Amino acid sequence: MTTVDTLAAAGEAAEAAPAAAPCERGATVWLTGLPSAGKTTLAFALAERLRAEGHKVEVLDGDEIREFLSKGLGFSREDRHTNVTRIGFVAEKLAANGVKVLAPVIAPYADSRAAVRERHAARGTEFLEIHVATPVELCSERDVKGLYAKQAAGEISGLTGVDDPYEAPTAPELRLQTEGRTVAESAAELHTFLTERGLA
Repeated sequence: MTTVDTLAAAGEAAEAAPAAAPCERGATVWLTGLPSAGKTTLAFALAERLRAEGHKVEVLDGDEIREFLSKGLGFSREDRHTNVTRIGFVAEKLAANGVKVLAPVIAPYADSRAAVRERHAARGTEFLEIHVATPVELCSERDVKGLYAKQAAGEISGLTGVDDPYEAPTAPELRLQTEGRTVAESAAELHTFLTERGLA
């Protein structure tokens, strides 16, 4: 067999090779949104469904990261950026090894999210930005951690979306409207989206 024949055969084999099964494909699914938008609840609901289908899944919860990976960081713009890029670093490492990484992290600044996206792109790892687009009024009503009440009472300041900026994504892979919908309905929409991308 000539060199040309060998190369041709290799090319045909590559074309014939099946694409990685959805369970084997890693990706980072970054859920950004205001405090109490429902990011973490949605991430855990989706994780449960994906695991039941045989996927390897990790949820990088922003609060847990703050406690264990970013302990000592404050909430200045610089510290928030450092926190987000640290999470992005861990997410990319996991996703590159076939894990579906769900990152329910506010990540209020567009440049921080862009830095995470660029890191993934440079390494050929899939990154999907999901905007959990819950209105601030509804987030304030939910107020899961009591942050909106504390801000209103003057006990805290720098609350994202109230007296600190939140730069909503202009072109996310998916903008998820949660108002008037159950967690199961929102999780189902996100699962359908991943299925369409060949990830579920």
